[in-house]
Parts: sequence; structure tokens; C-alpha cells
Amino acid sequence: MTDRPFSRRDLLRLGLTAGAASLAGACGWQGGPLLPALRGAARLNDWVGEKVFLSHRHLAKDPAAWALEVGGKVRKPMRLTLEMLQALPRVRYTIKHHCVEGWSAIATWTGAPLASVIHLVEPTDEARYVRFDTFDANYYNGWDLESALHPQTILAYAFNDRPLDAAHGAPLRVYSSVKLGYKMTKYLTRMTFTSERPGGYWEDQGYPWLGGV
Repeated sequence: MTDRPFSRRDLLRLGLTAGAASLAGACGWQGGPLLPALRGAARLNDWVGEKVFLSHRHLAKDPAAWALEVGGKVRKPMRLTLEMLQALPRVRYTIKHHCVEGWSAIATWTGAPLASVIHLVEPTDEARYVRFDTFDANYYNGWDLESALHPQTILAYAFNDRPLDAAHGAPLRVYSSVKLGYKMTKYLTRMTFTSERPGGYWEDQGYPWLGGV
């Protein structure tokens, strides 16, 4: 069988099934009547893992080459490496994560306050929103500046006191105590400050734009 590029739907299937398995582990839940479905999800994870991580076309990205590009309506555009972000003030908190699909799980998140990055780049008076982009060119998300400045909105690089793994959005993701899960963009590569409100992958399909808890 030849390898093929994975679509957004493939990756979403992986994320949803991994989420179910991690929720069961996090809550000490044994699966009950859903146990057969969870076993099926595990088999799907194995299949996707084999195709993605063991494919001869899949080459590990050099972490040293990754950086967060920050620009748009700012006075000081920047390119921030993970090391630079980890040198900023650190926020760590344990909170219940809420998903729009109805499940929740308690976890600990650590990262740099997004407000710290905002102050570094100095948004202009025209900047009212922030657009977040990911490795996937078709996936993005938009926030209002006030939500971005919330003291518990962070650029997270650790989950449960360990560096983020791929399932949780490595190397960097947005995390906030005041947003639903679909607003917390994973695999972050770029932040762009804008005067007009960005849409979003899910928002463009009818999900609430604010996504507040």
C-alpha cells in the first residue's frame, strides 16, 4: 500500500479518538458500555500512528527550526523560539478543560502569558483581534484582544508538567481558562494582530465565535 497525505479529517479522527482514551485515563473511568468503542478507537489510533509516524515520508521536524512568527498590526514584529518563550514569566495552573462536545477533564498547563508576548510586540491602536495559525494552512482561529490579555491565557508548552506531545499540540498551543477547547489552537506557528475580526475553522462552520466558558 502506498502512503498518501493525511487530510484534516484524518487528523481530527485521530484527535477525537485520542481524546476519548485520554479522558478515560484522566478520570479513572473504565469505559462501561463504551468499552468496545474505545477499543476500536485504540485500534484506529494504532493505524494512524503507523501511517503517520512510521511512514517513510514522515520526517521529524527539527525543534530548533520551529519558531512563533508574530506580526500584523504591531510595532515590533518578532520571531520567538521555544527557548525564548520559556524564558518569559511562567504561568502554571490546574483546571477543568471543557470541550464543546460535552466532556471535560482536569489537567495542569504551563506556559508563557500571552500578555507578555503582546507587550513585547507592541500592538498598534488599530489592533483589536489576534489570528492564530497552525502547521495546517487551512486551520486557523481568531480571538478578541481582551480575551488574549486575560491573565490565564497562555502559550502553553507543557501539559501535566511534561513538554507538550503531538496529541496535545506540540510544540506550542494557546490555552485559556475562559474558552472552550476548539478556541485553544494547537500546533501554533503564527500570531497576527488585525483590525478586522478573523473567522476560524470551526467558527466558519457555525460554532460561536467567542467560545467562552
